[in-house]
Amino acid sequence: MLDRRSMLRSSVGAGAAGMAALASFGSEKALAADGPIPVGAALPMSGLSAADGIEFKNGLDLAAAEINEAGGILGRKIEIHVEDTKDMGADLVSQSMQRLVDRFSVPAIINGYNVGTNMVEMDVAADNDIIMMHANTLISHNEKFKTDPARFYSSFQIDPPEYYYGPGCLNFLNDLIKAGKWTPPNKKIAIIPSAVEYAIVIANAIKAKAQDYGFEVSLFETVQFPTTQWGPTLAKLRENPPAAILVTHFLPQDLAQFMLQFKPQPTKSLIYMQYGPSLPAFRDIGGESINGVIYSTVIGCLPDDFSAPFRKSYREKFGPKSAFITGSQTYDALWKWALAAAIAGGAGKPSDKEQTQKVATAIRNLVYRGVNGVQRTDPAGQSSYCYPTQVADPSLGMPHQFLQHQDYKTDPKLIAPALYATDNFVMPPWMS
Repeated sequence: MLDRRSMLRSSVGAGAAGMAALASFGSEKALAADGPIPVGAALPMSGLSAADGIEFKNGLDLAAAEINEAGGILGRKIEIHVEDTKDMGADLVSQSMQRLVDRFSVPAIINGYNVGTNMVEMDVAADNDIIMMHANTLISHNEKFKTDPARFYSSFQIDPPEYYYGPGCLNFLNDLIKAGKWTPPNKKIAIIPSAVEYAIVIANAIKAKAQDYGFEVSLFETVQFPTTQWGPTLAKLRENPPAAILVTHFLPQDLAQFMLQFKPQPTKSLIYMQYGPSLPAFRDIGGESINGVIYSTVIGCLPDDFSAPFRKSYREKFGPKSAFITGSQTYDALWKWALAAAIAGGAGKPSDKEQTQKVATAIRNLVYRGVNGVQRTDPAGQSSYCYPTQVADPSLGMPHQFLQHQDYKTDPKLIAPALYATDNFVMPPWMS
């Protein structure tokens, strides 16, 4: 079997059956092109999400270095160009993306996430006929794609939408109960989103399905974005303690403050949080108070043998506290795009719709096993399939990972899904 480095050089072979039929093998036009291929990224390099933006850039830089070392895309090396989206939002993100097109003629833009865009990224990609890949993790991507698949053909969400966090979380709680690992004192759950689309969609998905899973929603309280003042919310939780507290807000520094303010007077509740605990800032700020916290992500570097070389290279290059679980997202996206461009006979350029369509077709059909698991595109919405909530076959979906901070001095432990788990769930210290 050819590895991905060989595929980049020759464009022969693929990660999915039948991909060879899509390839323009050894395209003379692509091989004759001079100079590097510019690839853009619109990332929050400053502002509230700068910690993530830095890791997203790290992932792109590492992938580009590896791809270039392997010979580039049909002989052409990749050159990364970044525009800062700062505090994000539709105007800042669309302007950043258009600058990348105008200044560097990028055929592809690979982002991490940007908040508050209303998926305007898809319009920029469509207007310029370029590939756009992102990890916004929003069902609104799928919904917008469905309104006009022909227009939005080149936009791909590299992970499952946030909706699947809802039923996935409820499944996880019931699995703990069925396995005898957790005996809840009641069937109450408290849901705490912040006032952003991502957090609210997840919270509403949990609320809508809670009764089906035997849970009662005892508190549903939306907090500001961002927020560090958790006192009023904690007072309500202490007045009517639930079995589980589900916080769908995601900024790591804010979630660390929740734990610092919770620990002096804890309730006998499991605490589940959204994404933010994956970042070093959560551990650095929260310290020992975070031990026992559970969080999940539908995309993140797996702690398996396959990703071990990536994890090692990432920490060596960017430092022992660097968050490869975040950088892995853009790392995998750039590798998948590069393979698809090689298969399609070249990366193309802005306004080259014919070639961009070939690359998009290759992305759509390529089943790619990266360091985050399997990326396979759901044609109904052009996001990645989710395992196990959306598909039952782990070889055809990206795993919804549940992790637990068991010792703040070390990396969190992967405790579910079972086929990927490296460690067992432990009872949080405030419940022992």
